[in-house]
Amino acid sequence: MATEDGGRKLRRDAGLISLLFASVGGIVGSGWLFGPLYAAKIAGPASLIAWIIGGAAVLLLSFVFAELVTAFPRAGAMVVFPKLSHGSFIAMVMSWTVFLGYVTVAPAEVLAVMKYAHNYLPTVVPEGGADSIVGFIEAAILLAIFVGVNFYSIRWVLQVNNVVVWWKLAIPTLTVIVLIVAGAHFGNLTARGFAPTGSKGVFSAVATSGIVFSYLGFRGAVELAGESANPRRNLPIAVVGSVLIAVILYCALEIALLVSVDPKYLVHGWAAFTFKGVAGPFAGLAELLGLGWLAVLLYIDSVISPAGTGVIYSTATARVLYAVGKEGLMGEWLATLSDRGVPVVGVAVTFVVGLIFLFPFPSWQKIVTYISAATVLSYGIGPAVLLTLRKNLPIDHHPRPFTLAWPKLVSGLSFIISNLIIYWSGLKTDSWLFGMLAVFFVIYMVYELTTKGSLSHLQWRGAWWLIPYFAGMWLLVYLGPTDLVGGHNLIPYPFDHVVVAAFSIAILALAVASGMPDPEEARATILTPEPELLGPPPAE
Repeated sequence: MATEDGGRKLRRDAGLISLLFASVGGIVGSGWLFGPLYAAKIAGPASLIAWIIGGAAVLLLSFVFAELVTAFPRAGAMVVFPKLSHGSFIAMVMSWTVFLGYVTVAPAEVLAVMKYAHNYLPTVVPEGGADSIVGFIEAAILLAIFVGVNFYSIRWVLQVNNVVVWWKLAIPTLTVIVLIVAGAHFGNLTARGFAPTGSKGVFSAVATSGIVFSYLGFRGAVELAGESANPRRNLPIAVVGSVLIAVILYCALEIALLVSVDPKYLVHGWAAFTFKGVAGPFAGLAELLGLGWLAVLLYIDSVISPAGTGVIYSTATARVLYAVGKEGLMGEWLATLSDRGVPVVGVAVTFVVGLIFLFPFPSWQKIVTYISAATVLSYGIGPAVLLTLRKNLPIDHHPRPFTLAWPKLVSGLSFIISNLIIYWSGLKTDSWLFGMLAVFFVIYMVYELTTKGSLSHLQWRGAWWLIPYFAGMWLLVYLGPTDLVGGHNLIPYPFDHVVVAAFSIAILALAVASGMPDPEEARATILTPEPELLGPPPAE
């Protein structure tokens, strides 16, 4: 699609169903194939509470982003938003976080396909995923397919995704119904205690079993905001609607897994339970129940669901890189588009970096725990952006197409819960994440010094609060209880959660105070509704 000056730009081909399905397609991927199993092993039947907590946390974030994406519908939204409220330097820093969370999703989906495939192709697909030469080569081929689809136009990608999502919704729904009827071991919900590992197990399951990883698929519509045909109407429905669908579906899947397990496999408790075919848990359970036909469908879905999610996340990752180049945060070459309006450089970089991440994270559960922490860290800035823009672009003078009621309450709660999810991810994961960000920061500082001779041109005012934020979060995990986060037991449970909440509110206040007092770019680009569409102001 050409601009008036002959250049190229992203096409606005994404309608309501395409945006909704982009988010639903991101949510219903490998998470449904493995998340309920790992959640049950960590928290037992109380894993249901973990799914509800995770869904509530992401739903709060989705409300925040519903306002932001409708007011500023631009590609690579997660990079653009902090730039509008706090300047280009913080956008640069957050782009690293966003990228680290996004680029690893397609490899995670590849590992999911391989893990299920080991059940029916044990001599072809290694059990350990990508931790062997053969496994790595197979993973690289699958990743190339997932990412390579994105060289086609966004309209083609979304049309294919729309078809795939119907399948991805139908198979889990069928699985829920059949397993509950065929299994019906409802005594499993209480026989060994509803919460055998207590509240700590529930909190750990939220961050480390794939729950948050699954729900965060709602961001598909957020990243495609710049390609929406009618963002004012479509984006709030797509963002919030996808999360609500996911909460219902995943709670039903957890119940199906819990009640379909034969009690004889639970003699040593939920943490130790296993059975033949556990590498592909739902298909394995179907085979144990004599439901061979369902097992076949699930093995087919174990390719389709992860592939659909891998494609959508590759789409989103390429557009994050496009936004980094388009917004002038790094080289403009990152914003290179093909004749079809595809960010080709972003697609290529997504494949190469995704391949590299298979080395430190060769298994599904390891990589999704890291993804959850990195992505929540990047999305956690949304509440700070919203409150800053509400302060410096008040709705009385700059009304939004979608206006969030009770913004301070919703933003505060969502920021606290986001930080708790990062906290629950544990010391090893958080040390790796914050360590990577520190390395990127040093490299960027050296680059700026060598190319421009100083650091005074950087917009420190809007970014300085990230230093106490990141350092403080790591320190809290380091001081936390060993049996929950792997810390050093200097802040006991549950007082550690009170400290994290208080720290979050203090950081949020610093973030809002550090925003640009006159956000010119935000004011110039905000999308406002027609006067006749304005209703009464929302509750504050």
